[in-house]
Amino acid sequence: MAEVGEIIEGCRLPVLRRNQDNEDEWPLAEILSVKDISGRKLFYVHYIDFNKRLDEWVTHERLDLKKIQFPKKEAKTPTKNGLPGSRPGSPEREVRKTLDLSLQPASAQASGKTLPIPVQITLRFNLPKEREAIPGGEPDQPLSSSSCLQPNHRSTKRKVEVVSPATPVPSETAPASVFPQNGSARRAVAAQPGRKRKSNCLGTDEDSQDSSDGIPSAPRMTGSLVSDRSHDDIVTRMKNIECIELGRHRLKPWYFSPYPQELTTLPVLYLCEFCLKYGRSLKCLQRHLTKCDLRHPPGNEIYRKGTISFFEIDGRKNKSYSQNLCLLAKCFLDHKTLYYDTDPFLFYVMTEYDCKGFHIVGYFSKEKESTEDYNVACILTLPPYQRRGYGKLLIEFSYELSKVEGKTGTPEKPLSDLGLLSYRSYWSQTILEILMGLKSESGERPQITINEISEITSIKKEDVISTLQYLNLINYYKGQYILTLSEDIVDGHERAMLKRLLRIDSKCLHFTPKDWSKRGKW
Repeated sequence: MAEVGEIIEGCRLPVLRRNQDNEDEWPLAEILSVKDISGRKLFYVHYIDFNKRLDEWVTHERLDLKKIQFPKKEAKTPTKNGLPGSRPGSPEREVRKTLDLSLQPASAQASGKTLPIPVQITLRFNLPKEREAIPGGEPDQPLSSSSCLQPNHRSTKRKVEVVSPATPVPSETAPASVFPQNGSARRAVAAQPGRKRKSNCLGTDEDSQDSSDGIPSAPRMTGSLVSDRSHDDIVTRMKNIECIELGRHRLKPWYFSPYPQELTTLPVLYLCEFCLKYGRSLKCLQRHLTKCDLRHPPGNEIYRKGTISFFEIDGRKNKSYSQNLCLLAKCFLDHKTLYYDTDPFLFYVMTEYDCKGFHIVGYFSKEKESTEDYNVACILTLPPYQRRGYGKLLIEFSYELSKVEGKTGTPEKPLSDLGLLSYRSYWSQTILEILMGLKSESGERPQITINEISEITSIKKEDVISTLQYLNLINYYKGQYILTLSEDIVDGHERAMLKRLLRIDSKCLHFTPKDWSKRGKW
């Protein structure tokens, strides 16, 4: 058995932790750092295959020294700029990197029994332009069984995949019908023509995590907040802030945030909840509050209903607040990077009002000009307000802005694990709400197209299709695509909507979109 003094960075061994059920478990963890405080050693561990927000400092009593794996003795790997690597390689690291490159995200299969008489929606897809040259293929006819796009199967024969076989793109006029399986129409409504929009028919994977078609695009003229993982090192992999006091809440950060180095040794970092400026001590905060006259975020209040308000903040006009907001958000967002140049972004901050002022609940940011139809760059609900419906409210508000702008939108990829769950839930509920609300008239089957769903909701077509695939609703039946809504899905949706009490009221929104392309300077 190894001694405590032999443990170094890069070692792997089981570490004792409590799971969600308050039970002890021994997951494999990697030692990222070692420090000595008053003669007692502490070890910063990352649990393998767990999210980084669970990383923590532990004592040697929680380490299983009998199963320790020492790092391989090898030369330090040079980085892109020629400097040596930040730490020795740990066991299986190179193997894991190779596996990570080859693995593809698996599609989640929706579980639930199939009922004898489900409600069905028939979808007819036109052939994409890339397939019109196929002999015998007619653009105005449904795909035959031999050339049908079967959900959850991906072709690997094509070098450049403009339209993913897992995500067929319908034409703007492809009809869809709702009918019971026995053929008698329960309700029908004629499809209403929607407004025309420009949209890029790019293929997406089943998680809607990548909207690129593999073709190099023009250089971006605006900023993206996607994190460049190639520059991760031992510093940015470790949490550097112990605790943050924000108003009446104390927050425990999940990830690294580039606050000034001298603040990282403090037991608590104090923030003004209105301007988000940070201080070293409670006395500094109290002195600041006597001078700070803000009781709400700077910017224009564009929405208020009850105690919920939204403020629009220009990253150029309110640069200090925007930078402080990014610093705070980085404590809870791992997949995004921090831009000190906030000029290309707008920030929409959601607040809760009481007698003391407007308290920040969460926010999302978006580019003033997005060449890729992004309506969200970063989105965050602060931990004290999570699991209360505020995340879906932020997402719904972002799409409400897109409706006013007359565009379809999608969040910037990649999404965090919690972000992806929230978006999938919102997309599912929104689309099912439309499908279940279709009514029949004069005995005809109600019809709707993917484009019409996209235009009603402002959800991008690729996200609509990926959501239908995620819910496992798309089936191929008698030469056409149908959506099968089982009773389990209908009941689950109705239960979820009963719990969703917070909704955006479009009548309370006072928002005028700006054409940023006509402005020489923001």
